Amino acid sequence: MIKTSVSSHPIVRLLYTALLSLTGGLLFNLLHIPLPWLLGPMTFTLIGSRAVKTVRPSWPNWIRDTALILIGYSIGLTFTMTTLRQIGQQLPTMALMTFVLILLCCLLAWMISKLSGLPFPTVLMGSIPGGLTQMVVLAEETKGIDLTVVAFLQVVRLLMIIFCVPLLVFSPLFVGDSGTRAASDTVSTIVEHAATVASTGWGVAVLYVVVSVAAALLADRIHFPSAYMLGPMIITAILHVSGVEGPALPVWLLSAAQVMIGTYVGLLLKPEKLQNKGRIALLAVTSSTLLIAGTIGFSCLLTKLHAISSTTAFLSLAPGGMDQMGIIAHEVNADISIVTGYQIFRTWFIYFAIPPLLRMLFRALKKRRMMQKRSM
Repeated sequence: MIKTSVSSHPIVRLLYTALLSLTGGLLFNLLHIPLPWLLGPMTFTLIGSRAVKTVRPSWPNWIRDTALILIGYSIGLTFTMTTLRQIGQQLPTMALMTFVLILLCCLLAWMISKLSGLPFPTVLMGSIPGGLTQMVVLAEETKGIDLTVVAFLQVVRLLMIIFCVPLLVFSPLFVGDSGTRAASDTVSTIVEHAATVASTGWGVAVLYVVVSVAAALLADRIHFPSAYMLGPMIITAILHVSGVEGPALPVWLLSAAQVMIGTYVGLLLKPEKLQNKGRIALLAVTSSTLLIAGTIGFSCLLTKLHAISSTTAFLSLAPGGMDQMGIIAHEVNADISIVTGYQIFRTWFIYFAIPPLLRMLFRALKKRRMMQKRSM
């Protein structure tokens, strides 16, 4: 009885979960696995919650919400006057490319749904390139969505992007045509911005902490989708564009945010409920491959519409993380301002436009199914 009471204590359960997460993150980091602080905790909490029956893992919602505030702030901080000008100059093209990319994702989701027998809404949410964190949070907020399938499809797509995009960019297909001067100018701007941020002091940092938390709570109160991420993102972007230079988050804090999210997602996953695992995995890899191939085709079209290199065009449209595409763009001397502009536009479009559109689509599909049942 004593052992049982100790193992069920909230603090013991929380410490056990944290130990699992940190072990997974450290191991994945030592093995140089991509996104170690997200995928490591996710994997270890998933395994640990089933391997050990004496202690039931626990990860309160407020920890996840804290991580979402940090991520929202970090994304909002990327919104600068440079990216705003780039978005303004190529707004029609950005909207067109975002639309065709999402249309391709919808087509691939429909194919997977037909071949696997999985519900189309679940597969669609797992196929939209809005980021693992955002889509899992959105899936959790939407009724009738299989969270395990969504997370599985998102992880497969993410890993495919992480491994394939760098290989393609550094291959003979793209090497040799990047805009060195544009990249150098942008890097200089980033360096100057970092120096300015470093001299802002604690006052601005405290200001951003207060407004980010307040924005998250307000967004949650008015039932905003993904409130703890979008609230801080919006207020940070407004302040940053207005000239209030916010301090960049240190790497360790961003890693901690990934641990918080990865742990939360790992405990939500129910792989035992995933039917036909091998078939779904094959379909997920195939759809991710087709998505990357489609991105290459769209990037060729983009180079015809604007005088930019094929490398810059591909990285601008690649359905990966904004920070990762920016790092690769810097390594190959692509135009970082254009890459960041396209990635930010698609990120913000998906964060704001996709949730209500998906809800409208799901309501229409539900209504259609009910009408079909009545006609039968």
